[in-house]
Amino acid sequence: MPKPYPKEFRDDVVAVARKGEAPLNQIAKDFGISEGCLHGWMKKADIEDGARPGPTAAESAELREAKKRIRLLEQEAEVMRRAVAYLSRDVNPK
Repeated sequence: MPKPYPKEFRDDVVAVARKGEAPLNQIAKDFGISEGCLHGWMKKADIEDGARPGPTAAESAELREAKKRIRLLEQEAEVMRRAVAYLSRDVNPK
């Protein structure tokens, strides 16, 4: 998998594209990226700037971390349920 472009490079390309001095396909060609890639970068930049609705990079990272934590807690709960079931099978009710 190719390495991602540096953030500074992406920001520079988006800044040039936002000037509107050339068509997007020409800008993409000049910078050596695909037009679809440029559209994606511009969409993400619009979201980060608040011009378009959607989750920002910080919100996405926070959500990702929360999902990891939830998954871990669910695994821990399952282990505890199994341990309780195993240990309670030997207990004789009075």
